[in-house]
Amino acid sequence: MLSVLVLALVAATSQAQEIPERKAPQHEMKRRHHRGDEFKQLNLSDEQKTKLKALHQENRKQMAELKKNDNITVKEWKSKMEAQRKDHRAKLQSLLTEEQKTQLEKSREERKSRFRERSKTRAGKMEANLGLSEEQSAKLKGNREAMSEKIKAIREDKSISDESKKKQVKELMKKQKEDMKSILTDEQLKKLEEQKKQRSSHIKTFKE
Repeated sequence: MLSVLVLALVAATSQAQEIPERKAPQHEMKRRHHRGDEFKQLNLSDEQKTKLKALHQENRKQMAELKKNDNITVKEWKSKMEAQRKDHRAKLQSLLTEEQKTQLEKSREERKSRFRERSKTRAGKMEANLGLSEEQSAKLKGNREAMSEKIKAIREDKSISDESKKKQVKELMKKQKEDMKSILTDEQLKKLEEQKKQRSSHIKTFKE
């Protein structure tokens, strides 16, 4: 609620548990959707569209084959999935002109900016609904800004894998929740939990 939510893949301990977990996490599905919208805005040539379609088909085929592979552990599977995603992204970039790459990067920065603004708006509404004191608001703001900087540093660290980044961000999110408990009163925490339940109920009703 106070920062970017990042879902980590859940590790399994037996072969029986490995197979059901071999699904793309929700944030990965959203990323694919955004990527598709971004590419539509690049005014691709017919040749680029044909190659792009072929790349997506090849990627889906390779991903499907990985999901069916029962002879590797979850750790090995995650590593292969990460390598496949990186290879696919590199091939997508190779299709674009320098101008299109610049336009794509600009589009992504604009989307990130809109997300940050929405996050600030939600945080502001939450603080108003909880009746926070000025001291509490200041602490939560500092907490959010520190979290944002740490997540940014993790994402930009090219020396660690995507899987390690997810684990580190997950730990940061866990720590942030603990920090909130030390800032909010028991009554405010209870009210916050009620708001989350209401929001989940609204989302479920909307989907139905």
